[in-house]
Amino acid sequence: MGLFSKPIKTLDDLFVHTLQDIYYAEQQIAKNLPTMISKAGDSQLKQGLEQHLTETQNQIKRLEQVFQMHGQEVKGTTCAAMDGIISEAKDILGDVSDQDVIDAAIISSAQAVEHYEITRYGTLIAFAKQLGRHDCASVLQQNLDEEYAADKKLTAVAESRVNRKAA
Repeated sequence: MGLFSKPIKTLDDLFVHTLQDIYYAEQQIAKNLPTMISKAGDSQLKQGLEQHLTETQNQIKRLEQVFQMHGQEVKGTTCAAMDGIISEAKDILGDVSDQDVIDAAIISSAQAVEHYEITRYGTLIAFAKQLGRHDCASVLQQNLDEEYAADKKLTAVAESRVNRKAA
């Protein structure tokens, strides 16, 4: 248990904690995506990241909706995993000078973010269904679908052009 979080005793407590975790993570993503966008050289990559920033802002609104549906205060809890993924991305981008390699690094980092989000949303949906909160699961499924689509788009950009140019 974290210093400022309440004890997790039930699946409902775990659901709320995980919701707070992904809420914090999505806020960090929204805060850091503009930097990735500014560093992207590939126009298709830049456009995809800009689209995902808009999606992320909508995902945050959906999470706020789930908090309200579940009768919980809208708040995040520090997500060390997302902080680590973002920190690693910043370190890597700071070490690369070739623009084509920067684009490949952006995709690699963005996919690490997507994969974390996919695991969190999948877990939240399973918890919500077990708790009989199919209404919450339905809203969370929209976010999960967008994360899968974003990951697929990143793979397509990487495989069709960025990785080849970086090589």
